[in-house]
Amino acid sequence: MNMEEDLGERKEDLMAKRKEENFLSPENAKRPRQEELEDLEKDGDEDECTVSFTNGTSTLTAAEVGIIESIQLRNFMCHSMLGPFKFGSNVNFVVGNNGSGKSAVLTALIVGLGGKAIATNRGSSLKGFVKDGQNSADISITLRNRGDDAYRANVYGDTIVVQQHISVDGGRSYKLKSGSGNIVSTKKEELVAILDHFNIQVDNPVSVLTQEMSKQFLQSKNEGDKYKFFMKATQLEQMKEDYSYIMETKERTKEQINQGEERLTELKRQCLEKEERFQSIAGLSSMKTNLEYLKHEMAWAVVNEIEKQLNAIRDNIKIGEDRAARLNRKMEEQQVRLNDAENKYKDIQDKLEKISQETNARAPECMALKADLTAKKRTFNEAEVLYNRSLNEYKALRKDDEQLCKRIEELKKSSDQSLEPERLERQKKICWLKEKVKSLQDQENSVNQEIEQFQQAIEKYKEEHTRLRREELDVKHAMNYNQRQLKELKDSKTDRIKRFGLHVPALLEAIDDAYRRGHFTHKPVGPLGACIYPRDPELALAIESCLKGLLQAYCCHNHSDERVLQALMKRFYPPGTSRPQIIVSEFRNEMYDVRHRAAYHPEYPTVLTALEIDNAVVANSLIDMRGIESVLLIKNNSVARAIMQSQKPPKNCREAFTADGDQVFSGRYYSSESTRPKFLSRDVDSEISDLENEVENKKAQLVRLHQHLSALEKDIKDNDELLKRRQLHYKELKMKIRKTVSEIRELENIEEHQSVDIATLEDEAEENKIKMKMVEKNMEQQKENMEHLKSLKIEAENKYDAMKLKINQLSEMADPLKDELDLADSEVDNQKRGKRHYEDKQKEHLNTLNKKKRELDLKEKELEEKMSQARQICPDRIEVKKSASILDKEINRLRQKIQAEHASHGDREEIMKQYQEARENYLDLDSKVRTLRRFIKLLEEIMIHRFKTYQQFRRCLTLRCKLYFDNLLSQRAYCGKMNFDHKSETLTISVQPGEGNKASFNDMRALSGGERSFSTVCFILSLWSIAESPFRCLDEFDVYMDMVNRRIAMDMILKMADSQRFRQFILLTPQSMSSLPSSKLIRILRMSDPERGQTILPFRPITQEEDDDQS
Repeated sequence: MNMEEDLGERKEDLMAKRKEENFLSPENAKRPRQEELEDLEKDGDEDECTVSFTNGTSTLTAAEVGIIESIQLRNFMCHSMLGPFKFGSNVNFVVGNNGSGKSAVLTALIVGLGGKAIATNRGSSLKGFVKDGQNSADISITLRNRGDDAYRANVYGDTIVVQQHISVDGGRSYKLKSGSGNIVSTKKEELVAILDHFNIQVDNPVSVLTQEMSKQFLQSKNEGDKYKFFMKATQLEQMKEDYSYIMETKERTKEQINQGEERLTELKRQCLEKEERFQSIAGLSSMKTNLEYLKHEMAWAVVNEIEKQLNAIRDNIKIGEDRAARLNRKMEEQQVRLNDAENKYKDIQDKLEKISQETNARAPECMALKADLTAKKRTFNEAEVLYNRSLNEYKALRKDDEQLCKRIEELKKSSDQSLEPERLERQKKICWLKEKVKSLQDQENSVNQEIEQFQQAIEKYKEEHTRLRREELDVKHAMNYNQRQLKELKDSKTDRIKRFGLHVPALLEAIDDAYRRGHFTHKPVGPLGACIYPRDPELALAIESCLKGLLQAYCCHNHSDERVLQALMKRFYPPGTSRPQIIVSEFRNEMYDVRHRAAYHPEYPTVLTALEIDNAVVANSLIDMRGIESVLLIKNNSVARAIMQSQKPPKNCREAFTADGDQVFSGRYYSSESTRPKFLSRDVDSEISDLENEVENKKAQLVRLHQHLSALEKDIKDNDELLKRRQLHYKELKMKIRKTVSEIRELENIEEHQSVDIATLEDEAEENKIKMKMVEKNMEQQKENMEHLKSLKIEAENKYDAMKLKINQLSEMADPLKDELDLADSEVDNQKRGKRHYEDKQKEHLNTLNKKKRELDLKEKELEEKMSQARQICPDRIEVKKSASILDKEINRLRQKIQAEHASHGDREEIMKQYQEARENYLDLDSKVRTLRRFIKLLEEIMIHRFKTYQQFRRCLTLRCKLYFDNLLSQRAYCGKMNFDHKSETLTISVQPGEGNKASFNDMRALSGGERSFSTVCFILSLWSIAESPFRCLDEFDVYMDMVNRRIAMDMILKMADSQRFRQFILLTPQSMSSLPSSKLIRILRMSDPERGQTILPFRPITQEEDDDQS
């Protein structure tokens, strides 16, 4: 695990420290960023990397950490003493003839900073660097350690001195000293930590390029050697080797897991056998121990339960006291409300009293008229009752008379006829009528079934009709919405601002006018949607789904400006309608630096990077309100799910949106209701055309729905008419059946005529007629009396109504006051009830509270007794999680087991020892196997991710190297190509020294020595631009160049050094460098040819400024 983490950290540090230091001609530097991106796309490589170029003198200061301030050598190689001498912070030329010691300085730098002897190409062992005849060699290197990035500045100070002692037997030791000369450490691990902190890589040819390394890789004709040089310079080779080592480790770990699983099965079987024996022998002692412990737990469990009860009572008392205080406050508030209600009731009552006095003055006369009217109504009603009673008696007598006459006639006819034929005829008719009833009932059943069928059909049609009506309504709503959108889009063709509302242009004019008048401190910005533009039109809907209402929002500098803007909005937004949001935030001219908290994904942008925002206020507002720097935009839905809902979503990413507007979280997914962007779409004509097509489709859909609805309504109407006919027929059949059944019953109920005395019936009929005449005469008298009483009643009603009208006029004046009085009276009653309610609650609550306090006293005494008993059983209190009832059951159950197993004995200690050993072996191996499985799983996931990152990093470095190489060649009107084949691991470099297309691309082997050296310098400078190190060392870079190429190469190196003043350059050359310009940034250290016996080589500064620097 540590190995994998170290590898990951090393790679991440390397990627994080990559900077973009570039230098180009002014013509190239003026090219806009968009053109650069287009050029990169045409290059054919992946577009995961974007290279930007700068030109001109760098404004960066000198390096503060990691550069070499001085070197001193003693008995190193063939030199007794070199130095001490100081290097400048930027460009240093070490000049001198061959054999003067230039390469010795470079070799000492590699060895002194921990490099291996073989890396110098000057020997295979350290002992070869000790001067002949001497016992040891010493190297002292001083590194700068200043500024914020200094390494343990409180310990080392401004410089770190690295001293290495090399013995003649090849051993070496270190001393790491502070600037004051104190020894801080003698361990190589501390030196490694310092080099890692400063990013110093002495074995990297980009940092230190010796002649032998240059010959091996740069001047080699083998394309594979150049590729290896590139891989070594960018540390990609080390990363690749680390990956291979990790994969080998993974395979070895898998073999260990397989072996462990086999061994684990055998250990588990042995452990189970030992456990069975141990359980059978050791159970009794364990049960006794458990029983004793359960008794202790039982004693304190009782105490715990009483303490819980005490705490609950105390909590209830505290809550009760708080509630009592609240009830007192509420009672006081209730008394105030009651007093107000009573005062209001008294005021209304006084007003009503005045009106009541006026009404009471007319009351006696009104009461007299009402009493007279009541008496006359009563008299009239009594007369009317008598009349109605006589009328009913008359009707009854007349009906009796008709029945007597009919009976007499029937008796007279029946006396002269025989009864037998009539009975037979009646029986025949009854049979015929029964057959008729049966036929009618069959028809009734048939019609009833038809009615049910028609009803079901009508119900089905009505349900379909209702569904279509709802669908029609939905289509109309959608069409109206599309028509409104279409109108807004057509209006926005001439004015884009209208897309945010028809009244927005007028509102913006009002804002401009108010700003000119000085009403605003800063002119408000908005709507925000009009200030942003998507870089990719396909992401417009995703951005709108993310920002939503913020697209119509406005930004104000302070709350004073907000109030002015609110007043302006009231003129354009009617009451009840929603207004745009106003964001109040102090305006800043610079956008927030969100790099430390922004989401990152190599393929997909955030909302912030997907937008063109010219106004920093708009960008800052969207960052504050929506956090657009942490929201990714991923076009494909499935890809968005895979990225966001994986085990490791992108760093700092809270959510993502797809091109369809769907919102994706790490554990949730929400679909968008919108289908097209409303505010950010640039192709308005296409949007208008799509909306017009949709409107036409909706209209056609409405026509089809209308046709379907009309057909359904016709079917419903036709079926309804048929249903009504069947229902009418059904009723007719019912009536016929009832009539026929009634006729059958009458025939069956006819009794034989009995012999009746006709004379008696005739006498009875005569008496009945005399009564009818008497009742009729009495009715006429009663009717006359009733009419007279009715006229008197009407007269009394008129008088009473006139008086009542006068009183009602007074009552109408009092009615509103009565309503108010009723409300006031109701309010008084409510407040009184409320007061009584709180008084009752308070009384009840205080009783309960006092009861709880008494209970608390009793529980405290009980607790003291139980704690005393518990301490006698177990002096030290123990934590108990189980209740006393559960513990009591466990104690009883355990006692029964002990009694049952009491007679069992055996060699308990030996079996326990064997069981413990078997169990520990099994658990230990099981834990190791589980840990290894988790390690393998995690390692596979990490390696997949790391290898993808490695490939991407390699593509990025390749592309940057190509671009730098091409641009460096162009300074001499050269053209060149670099072709990387990562599968074959080859690097092909082709250079065209001619102009334009006049010459063809040539392999570097076909170039002259100077041209090839110049091309090699371009290649080295390209690698310098993509690799990080605080200093660069280059040995005899111009040895094969002519004067023209040497001057061009020198200018290029100096130009790069000037643009990278934060980096140190140490260049070794046999040339005199006398033609270099005088500059404080350039230091030339000239080495003289050593004479025989000379032990110290002098270095002399070229300029007075250099003398001042050295002092």
